Amino acid sequence: MVTHWINGKPWDGEAVRQGDIFNPASGEVVDLVDFATARDVDAAVSAAREAFLTWSQTSLTRRVNILFGFRELLRERADEIVGTISREHGKVIADARGEFDRGIEVVEFACGIPHLLKGEFSENVASSVDTYSVRQPLGVVAGITPFNFPAMVPLWMFPIALACGNTFVLKPSEKDPSASLLLASLLSEAGLPDGVFNVVHGDKEAVDAILEHPDIAAVSFVGSTPIARYVYENATRTGKRVQALGGAKNHMVVMPDADLDTAADAAVSAGYGSAGERCMAISAVVAVDPIGDELVARIKQRAAQVVVGPGTGQNSEMGPLVTSAHRDKVASYLEPAATGSATVVLDGRGRTVAGYDAGVWLGPSLVDHVQPGTPVYDDEVFGPVLSVVGVGSYDEAIRLINADPRGNGAAIFTNDASYVRRFRTEVSAGMVGVNVPIPVPMSFYSFGGWKDSLFGDLHIYGPDGVRFYTRQKVVVSRYRSGGAGVNLVFPTND
Repeated sequence: MVTHWINGKPWDGEAVRQGDIFNPASGEVVDLVDFATARDVDAAVSAAREAFLTWSQTSLTRRVNILFGFRELLRERADEIVGTISREHGKVIADARGEFDRGIEVVEFACGIPHLLKGEFSENVASSVDTYSVRQPLGVVAGITPFNFPAMVPLWMFPIALACGNTFVLKPSEKDPSASLLLASLLSEAGLPDGVFNVVHGDKEAVDAILEHPDIAAVSFVGSTPIARYVYENATRTGKRVQALGGAKNHMVVMPDADLDTAADAAVSAGYGSAGERCMAISAVVAVDPIGDELVARIKQRAAQVVVGPGTGQNSEMGPLVTSAHRDKVASYLEPAATGSATVVLDGRGRTVAGYDAGVWLGPSLVDHVQPGTPVYDDEVFGPVLSVVGVGSYDEAIRLINADPRGNGAAIFTNDASYVRRFRTEVSAGMVGVNVPIPVPMSFYSFGGWKDSLFGDLHIYGPDGVRFYTRQKVVVSRYRSGGAGVNLVFPTND
């Protein structure tokens, strides 16, 4: 049984509702997860609010020591956490380990919080007057995280929030919740005081309780664009600070001068890794004339050889999709009504895996001659369906990308420095790759998109994470003997 983690221990209450946890490779129910009510969320928030009184006053050195200990425990228990991710999500072990390692990088960034929280000081800005700034924690903050990265995305949020002196309530995806409890137990083992980090599971009822709770000061969210907009609108309505990262339609432009083997390798890796269930997956390859047909042929040849199997399979390169309902939705984008006049070059429907007949399988799929206005192009497919769009020029490629309402990531493959410079300047996306298909920033930068891929002003983790989880206070001070006299004139800096 997977239950909540409240005030330093597993919840001992009685669940009103529960949900099934599936192994998508076998199709079997492997566990049950408790769904939180508004009352359960309130219990977690109350524990966090009480813990904030002391945690916010805990020295930076002590906070960092706990985070260093947490990092070491993560490395010691890596195999267990990675295996849990693979079992509940379906991604292959190597991919789960990559997710986990990128999450640890944010923990390491958060260990530098004594430097990151340093303010500014100006002496004698006016006669005997000094001014300085400090950054202080917000209070209780919450994170709502998606199924596709059950360890990495929470690790993008709470290490920085905790390092800054906040307390945290995490609502992970109910589809693969177990990794969050492993993280909670390791934080406790590292010495984190009870109540500083809490986990509640559930669906919309738990989400709404978080968005409406008056004692939660800020909400971080990663998910689809419609839900990101919902989170942003409802949380800000109750006065919360919000960063809500939405969906994507990431384009990869391939110029005629690009190395086509390199581009084809990148398209397959970025399009079908984790079965395409990544917000930074490449879902649309933009082939600039005249290389479209040759590029499609090379992508098809590679995609057809991708080994589909259970995440734990020794030779597996791509695992199952997370649920059968999601698999059926993704597969529907290969139907004529979704593709229009486009050509399905590689059809992954009907893919089976020996010994795993009930698994949620869909093989790599490739659609050529895709046009805007068709669902396979317009929607965030979020599965192993890669579209290829042919254009006549670089300018047409830029217009195509910038017309999309989302702007998470974009990439260009070329050896021409003039196109590189234009692309990084002209493309409307928050993260840009140059001969790199998935430009996810390192932990000391920040992750986030533009347009409908982000609701809010600050990106996640990195420097923006520190800004998001703190608020600035400016202090103006004077120390001198003798009265200055009464003066009703607005003060000036003389």
